[in-house]
Amino acid sequence: MRLTDLLHPHLDGVTTVVDAAGRGLRLAPYVHLPDGVELVTDDGERPIEEHELVILSYGPDPALHGTEDDCLATLARLRPGGRGLLLFGHPGQEPPYHRLLDGLVAQRCQVLRATPLDYVHLRAGAVFTRLTADELLPPHDWFGRPVPSDGFATTLRMADEYVLAGLASRALRARHLDLERRAEEAERARDTGRDDGLADRLAAAVREKEQLASALRGARARVDVLQARVAMLEGSTSLRVGKALVSAARSPRRGMAGLPRELYGLWRGRTAKSVAKRSAPAARAVASVAADDRLHLVHRAFSSAPRDRLVIVGVLTDRTAEDFAADAVVNRPLPHDGALLVRRTDPDAVVVQLSACTGAGPWSLTGTGLAPDLDRRLAELLTEARASGRAAVLWRDAPASAAPGLARLAWDAVLDADTGVRLSRLDPAADGTERLREAFQWDSTRVRLAELARLVGAPDPLDERRVAVLAAPRDPHGVARLVAQVLGQQHRPAEVVVPDPAGLEELDAAGVAVRTGLPTAAWIADWSDLTEDRPDTLLLDLMCAQEFSGADALGHAADGEDHTFVPALRRPLLVRRSLHLAGAPPESWCGLGHRLFAVRGKEPS
Repeated sequence: MRLTDLLHPHLDGVTTVVDAAGRGLRLAPYVHLPDGVELVTDDGERPIEEHELVILSYGPDPALHGTEDDCLATLARLRPGGRGLLLFGHPGQEPPYHRLLDGLVAQRCQVLRATPLDYVHLRAGAVFTRLTADELLPPHDWFGRPVPSDGFATTLRMADEYVLAGLASRALRARHLDLERRAEEAERARDTGRDDGLADRLAAAVREKEQLASALRGARARVDVLQARVAMLEGSTSLRVGKALVSAARSPRRGMAGLPRELYGLWRGRTAKSVAKRSAPAARAVASVAADDRLHLVHRAFSSAPRDRLVIVGVLTDRTAEDFAADAVVNRPLPHDGALLVRRTDPDAVVVQLSACTGAGPWSLTGTGLAPDLDRRLAELLTEARASGRAAVLWRDAPASAAPGLARLAWDAVLDADTGVRLSRLDPAADGTERLREAFQWDSTRVRLAELARLVGAPDPLDERRVAVLAAPRDPHGVARLVAQVLGQQHRPAEVVVPDPAGLEELDAAGVAVRTGLPTAAWIADWSDLTEDRPDTLLLDLMCAQEFSGADALGHAADGEDHTFVPALRRPLLVRRSLHLAGAPPESWCGLGHRLFAVRGKEPS
């Protein structure tokens, strides 16, 4: 939730908002106060009256958020009827509200609403008021509307919910702490394994270089021997005499006359030739030694370009391999070449899909106990992956009992989930928009691969979903509208590119990069006209359609077509970054080979 959405429902009767937050916080770009409400800075001395609301902050960084003592001192200046908004900067699922709870009770303050916030340095907020009488105010629902009060029944409900919520939160806190501990241990183990794996790969590369150099030296030695034998045969007197006799036999008239003279010349040059033959091998050996240190490089091929896609060596089914190949580099090993494939491709992970071991294919019956040779081959594959410093992951998309032998192997991680659905296999007309959105956000193959990438520290496939919004707000009203539209999107943009970033601090605090110049995200959405009414599902539906179609540009077509390829777009709404930076007019996109996809959606008003 945004700070303004939490604050505005509680501004009825408020004329002044007092900023008493930490010195490192500048809250003016966050609150977007309505007309008639003034924002002032607290002087630390004057009381907070009934028609005022004070904003406090408390977090782990005293220079940024302030301290606990500052909050308690401000609470002491709150008069009956005054209101406050307490902001927490602590990471985690539950802020340390217990440190300020006694101070709130001592000042007779009742918390009306508390909710998480979508900012990097502000994680939660709570609205409270100081009571004017010995009676609790009615609580508020999720929309900030008061719930009808029923006196003692309301108080009793609060007391009961407090005890039961504490029971549920204790289990959640324990689970959260346990997950954090496991994540830290896994990160340390992965870092240690990565360091050890680097040394192992370096040693393996040195050994391989020595083996190649040795093999090359042996080959060169054999070549020298063969060359010496050929030279000896070609230079032998017997061979030359035989050639002379054959030549004379083929042409008796001309060859027989010169045959005695040629044979006499061969006999005279025999001594000189024998001396030359004895010195030639030594010269060739010296040349071989001089060139040996460099010639082995021709047997190695590599690329120095950065790796921007997940690389997998996977024992996968045909369907899974086809789906994974859309977002990753997939190499499928056979039982006889798995270890060699790991060494040559240096993958991010070796993935074994359980259903690939129980269905049809070269790895069928692996782990079932019916094919011990395949079990041994798979163990060798995992050993090679571990020696290369790469993670071995079991993708358990079927019951473990189907291949119990796989559980006895050493795995770095186990994923208990299906492999997801590729959006291009869905039918928008039959499955509906909601199913497409659900698959895009939670069940798609790309989401499953992102989980694998996080486990092994590989490039995230979800980076292909990053969207950059191009906008040019001209006044504070345009800035406020841009912030509201960006933060309201269900598929939130990764960055906003504007001529001037002034006033957009809230976007940066919410994790949306604000920049000038060229966009860096994979997709571009042009929001130059901020007067349009854009639904909160606009980018979500556009990205769903893109992942379904694989198109390069999406938007509205002239005849109102929906979810179909078209030769031209009346209005492009989402464009691939490379196409946008190319600068070609939209009318020429189809002629240049780019794919255009029409979505009807909701027309901006």
